Amino acid sequence: MSRLGIQLIGAKLLIKAHGKCTTDHISMAGPWLRFRGHLDNISNNCLIGAVNAFNMKTNFVKNQLDGEYDAVPLTARAYKAANIKTIVVGDHNYGEGSSREHAAMEPRHLGVAAVLVKSFARIHETNLKKQGMLGLTFATESDYDLIQEDDTFNFVDLNAFAPGKPLTIEAVHADGSKDIIIANHTYNDSQIEWYNEGSALNLIKKQNC
Repeated sequence: MSRLGIQLIGAKLLIKAHGKCTTDHISMAGPWLRFRGHLDNISNNCLIGAVNAFNMKTNFVKNQLDGEYDAVPLTARAYKAANIKTIVVGDHNYGEGSSREHAAMEPRHLGVAAVLVKSFARIHETNLKKQGMLGLTFATESDYDLIQEDDTFNFVDLNAFAPGKPLTIEAVHADGSKDIIIANHTYNDSQIEWYNEGSALNLIKKQNC
């Protein structure tokens, strides 16, 4: 059974990224690199370069807990403090660019459980898997347009997570209506074990105990 199983219910949308979202949009370089050895500090740059599809601004997203708009990392921290998992929605070739592992480490640290996109850059997809996160793609790309700003997500069959078997996500909108989204993935048995243990490193630690 999956680590989160049917418990990945009520996840909130952190950001729906519009257009190009490279690893530098997810984890900026420059002066931020001095914090590479301190995950909590460098996570303050998480997704600050991504364009919010609902207002076409960067680093300005809605916090569903209070209805206010704030920086992405601060909003993610508010959800994390409330013990609420979040998801990131993205466009084509999400995570292109450098193989920067912090672009996967930071979202995980801030409570992002899944990244659902039209398509991934391959290395970033693998990095998400290593971090014990769900890297998923829309089975129907136009379902990206179904995602609304106040959405809550229920992963209804995560307890049956298996290679080659799509996952079903229930997107619950603010008015109570729902859309069912089918998400594809490329996880093999070993990578599902990474997910089950919370990360590839956790699995290695467990095997060496």
